[in-house]
Amino acid sequence: MQTSYSSKKKKSTPENKPVMTVTLLIPTLNEIDGMKTIMPKVKKEWCDQILIVDGQSTDGTADYARKQGYDVVVQKKPGIRNAYMEALPHVKSDVILTFSPDGNSIPELIPVCINKLKEGFDMVIVSRYAEGAKSYDDDLITGFGNWLFTTTINLLHGGHYTDAMVIYRAYNKKLISQLDLDKDESYTTEEKLFGTKVSWEPLLSIRCAKRKLKVVDIPGDEPAREGGERKLQVLRWGAAYMFEVFREVFVWK
Repeated sequence: MQTSYSSKKKKSTPENKPVMTVTLLIPTLNEIDGMKTIMPKVKKEWCDQILIVDGQSTDGTADYARKQGYDVVVQKKPGIRNAYMEALPHVKSDVILTFSPDGNSIPELIPVCINKLKEGFDMVIVSRYAEGAKSYDDDLITGFGNWLFTTTINLLHGGHYTDAMVIYRAYNKKLISQLDLDKDESYTTEEKLFGTKVSWEPLLSIRCAKRKLKVVDIPGDEPAREGGERKLQVLRWGAAYMFEVFREVFVWK
């Protein structure tokens, strides 16, 4: 019988206020090396559910995750946005914390991120470019691209980000519907124009800034990958995300 961390009951404070519950949401695609290195460092007590959404890996990633007792969803449609959408009905917590198991995300920052969210922020971003942090996975192109997108989002939408693109972040699950991140029409045009599937982190950053939500960056290094291959579509994703940045000046208030 599969163990599930989602079976925990929601606790209450002495004032009978519900305690924040957290789902660690981890998208994978052939990440067996990183999973074996990184996931043993993730303590079970840090969150209420560990949910793996696997993009039909062929290296045993999903089987490994099941053996560890994690909840596993095997996605049917390709692309990380589809991974999130297919995982969403299985998320049983108030908060989603998205995490990369390929070595780029430092596990020890999970409780730091959660504690910061408990202070009342709508979203906490583990920033590779905040003071004191560094990306060891960037090259010249990705480093410049991240700076360009973050700077443009800040200028056009009133953000104060140091890293508007990173996957490593925590936010209340209700933001997904409140910001229309779960609607295909939020992405249809750019995905058709540039023949790709995008993720929702950049749009999440943009719409949080437009709504003037309470967001904070905390510094966190981005180590080099642990095995596997980078799945970046630099030109297509870059074009699609820049389209989003400028489109949002005129639509979705």
